[in-house]
Amino acid sequence: MTATRIGRPIAPEGIERLKAEAGPGGALDEPSDIAPYCTSFRDGWEGRVPLVLRPQTTAAVAQIVRVCAEAGIGVVPQGGNTGLTGGSQPHADMSEIVVSTSRLNRIRATDTVNDTITVEAGVVLKAIQVAADGVDRLFPLSLGAEGSCQIGGNISTNAGGVQVLRYGNTRNLVLGLEVVLPDGSVWNGLRGLRKDNTGYDMKQVFIGAEGTLGIVTAAVLRLFPKPTAGETAWIGLESPAAGVALLGHMRARLGDAVSAFELIGRPILDLLLAGVPGHEDPMRQVHPWYVLMELTSQGPAGSLHSPLAEALAAALEENLIADALIAASGAQAAKLWRIRESLVEAQQAAGGSIAHDVSVPVSSIAQFIARADAALAAACPGLRHCAFGHVGDGNIHYNPVRPLSWDAAHLRQERLRINRIVHDIVVDLGGSISAEHGVGRSRLEELERYKQPVELHMMRSLKRALDPQGIMNPGKVIPR
Repeated sequence: MTATRIGRPIAPEGIERLKAEAGPGGALDEPSDIAPYCTSFRDGWEGRVPLVLRPQTTAAVAQIVRVCAEAGIGVVPQGGNTGLTGGSQPHADMSEIVVSTSRLNRIRATDTVNDTITVEAGVVLKAIQVAADGVDRLFPLSLGAEGSCQIGGNISTNAGGVQVLRYGNTRNLVLGLEVVLPDGSVWNGLRGLRKDNTGYDMKQVFIGAEGTLGIVTAAVLRLFPKPTAGETAWIGLESPAAGVALLGHMRARLGDAVSAFELIGRPILDLLLAGVPGHEDPMRQVHPWYVLMELTSQGPAGSLHSPLAEALAAALEENLIADALIAASGAQAAKLWRIRESLVEAQQAAGGSIAHDVSVPVSSIAQFIARADAALAAACPGLRHCAFGHVGDGNIHYNPVRPLSWDAAHLRQERLRINRIVHDIVVDLGGSISAEHGVGRSRLEELERYKQPVELHMMRSLKRALDPQGIMNPGKVIPR
């Protein structure tokens, strides 16, 4: 998918100034080198730019942005390019540059007394997890792209993942930020404070803003005690309502030890087993729905096994579940998590889906899935149901897979109609059309439909105040 935005191509003298500011090895201008930065790894977003810059310091980023501000050049910040909504792809009019944070990749400091780690925006998420583990701590943000996504992108999209139930979104893990503003000035808010009541909490403005208000160049992140005990369970049940009831049951008995709680429908599991090699059904008997649950604590190794077994036995007696399997080893637990992490591949193998990253109140999850299934069955016979997600925070990935009779072109034609059906139900239930993937370009028009006018006015006012020229990631997040 390409954009319709029409801007002014960048003058040759501007290109040369920007190359100089990027420093040695910091500029890419060959089409073959630029191409990977202009195309999304999924969903077909693409664009064209004359230049990709990869600065190594915050000062260099600031100088680049100053030049762009003087010349009115659009700046597209980009991390690991793993986004799912077109937020980090440029438009096709050659009026923008991509500023990649990939060489801003230093871990600046670790403070185990304050339980913080200070990192630059280009540090890969997995590297932060490993660094935390090396000092006997946990950085809990965990998602499928953690081996390639960068923390600046995670911050700019307020990434979620599987540990939100216990630790919260990225927003809850950030204590301080360093940001290059749209005029090229630098805000140094790298404070590792849990309490700071001196006015507006400015870091929150940039978390989830998708680079439309500035470029995050560094962050102070929270660390946590590393769990010393853990258990993983695969649970068969009859319905999403049973899954929600099971969550309440488990949290009442086990409290915050419940760190992940993932709902998986049988249809997507069938697609995985049929289309992606290397997986097997964890249970002999087939169930309509499953929960993949993880418990962690600071207790002795193995100390959670008996409490988990007792809680599952009670759930079985109360008819909340049909069956349960507790992983007997770390290898078996990893095998179960690979199922969850491979569900995107399952949809691709089945011919493609229409992805919906939505959230509703936890109490409305079952109602949402039932209403959406019924509405789409009536509107698009043959569309294959596909739902999974993070029950603990109400985030459901509701991704119907195309009927076997549709080709990819027909799927694209039906996308807007299916989106409208699903999102109307979500909003009617008090939910959000984007829970963790962001707005980017793919949800831009829908945001204008579903956001309150006063809320859109506040967003536009903030954008104008910080970026009056509109050069930061133009055409993303903020509807015209």
